[in-house]
Amino acid sequence: MDMKQEELKQTVELFLKEAERNLVGVYLHGSMAMGCYNPNKSDLDLLVVLRRPESADCYRRIAKRLIEIEAALPQGAAGIELSVILETCLSNFTYPTPFELHYSAAHRDRYRSDEGYLCGGFEDPDLAAHIMITYYRGITLYGRPIEEVFKPIDSRYYVQSILGDVEDASEGILENPVYYTLNLCRVLLFLKEGRISSKQEGGEWGTQALPAQYKDLIWKCLAEYKGTGGLKFKSDPGQLTEFAGFMKREIMKAGEAQYLDQ
Repeated sequence: MDMKQEELKQTVELFLKEAERNLVGVYLHGSMAMGCYNPNKSDLDLLVVLRRPESADCYRRIAKRLIEIEAALPQGAAGIELSVILETCLSNFTYPTPFELHYSAAHRDRYRSDEGYLCGGFEDPDLAAHIMITYYRGITLYGRPIEEVFKPIDSRYYVQSILGDVEDASEGILENPVYYTLNLCRVLLFLKEGRISSKQEGGEWGTQALPAQYKDLIWKCLAEYKGTGGLKFKSDPGQLTEFAGFMKREIMKAGEAQYLDQ
């Protein structure tokens, strides 16, 4: 069993130990579910669905154990990004969606150092995208099948969620060109064709569908994302800014406004 499969196995076992009778299911979404996982760059994206809330102490134990599971990974490997939600949020979809627990690299140090810390009890607009991806592209790791637990949600919520990833693209693309270049492609692909895609799939579509002057940039971002590009490519700030501006205009033309006005 490779490291990522062992990590998933241990995470499922963790929830069975802590919340077995309350556990609806554990579901994989994101790059691994969509066949473009890069262990050095991609998180393991999980949604865990419960019937009822567990205690804050239970959620803190889960977070502490997730740190231990990640500690076995090779140095530099991406870890787990996980949200726990209640079944009622799916059967009667709520937007923004409340979550019981969130764990990711951004919170790892706080969970490690602060015994009382808990990221939970808030609402997250991004969960609309995670739920939509799980419904159409996800994998059931444990529990009831996806089609029994998840339902299609209004696409405008998905659009609002993915637009949040690129709203600061004009500035962000200079700091993180790979993330923003591929995400802009993914957003435009959905608005034009209604396809739920990964960043890699969005970029591959962009190399075929977007103007020729941007294709070299997208190919370089794809190579960096997949870990096949060798040395980190040097990007041209002017080209990045021009690309972000072009894509934001294309997104508007493709229907952003009609989704947000509904």
